[in-house]
Amino acid sequence: MPGAELRGVTLDCADPQALAGFYGALTGMRELFSSAGFVALTNDAGCDLGFQRVDGYRAPEWPGQDVPQQLHLDFRSDDLTATEALALELGATRPDHQPGDGRWRVLLDPAGHPFCLTSS
Repeated sequence: MPGAELRGVTLDCADPQALAGFYGALTGMRELFSSAGFVALTNDAGCDLGFQRVDGYRAPEWPGQDVPQQLHLDFRSDDLTATEALALELGATRPDHQPGDGRWRVLLDPAGHPFCLTSS
């Protein structure tokens, strides 16, 4: 039976270099490719993270749906408090709405995309 393997995820944004810098610093991923309109990060795990420039980009709203989040990324961390502090230092923000009863933490990247930190 044919199958497909996830190769990467690409996020729309206004500034691919800036957003790649944020996620590279947060995850330790390194630049695989860069152009004026696209940057890809890799860590050789088989799933790269891309960032593409979109003219007129509008950040998602969390938790509202006037501009839907469309997707969000989940990151596992052995130390949620330290990883959250790093993300905030790098430019993420922590919205008031935090579902999940503390099992995960929702943050917004510098372009407004929600992402979660979890210990599991």
